[in-house]
Amino acid sequence: MPENMEVEACGYLCVHEDVVAQVRDSLPGDDELSRLADLFKTFGDGTRIRILYVLFEAEVCVCDLAKLLGMTQSAVSHQLRVLKQARLIKSRRDGKTVFYSLADDHVATLLRQGMEHVDED
Repeated sequence: MPENMEVEACGYLCVHEDVVAQVRDSLPGDDELSRLADLFKTFGDGTRIRILYVLFEAEVCVCDLAKLLGMTQSAVSHQLRVLKQARLIKSRRDGKTVFYSLADDHVATLLRQGMEHVDED
């Protein structure tokens, strides 16, 4: 290991049982944590983030998204299916046109806080 790399380690072999018990009692189950990990994986794709950010700004149809993102409607539709399965977006039909928007305020909050985090100096 290079000399300038420091590894943090606990200097004592002491388990803080009260902290361990408190955290253990509040930990969600494995299934719930797995679903949370899947949600964040969905956010891990640049194209899907771009789509979500467009929907953060406005309700749009597939044609609008394709134009805004420089993608084919087929490619956009594929990503919309993934986002809809993850319950991050919703759709509504107006005649023959389907409009997409963020599913709820939680998604908008995640995007807003994510942008605030990456914009920090």
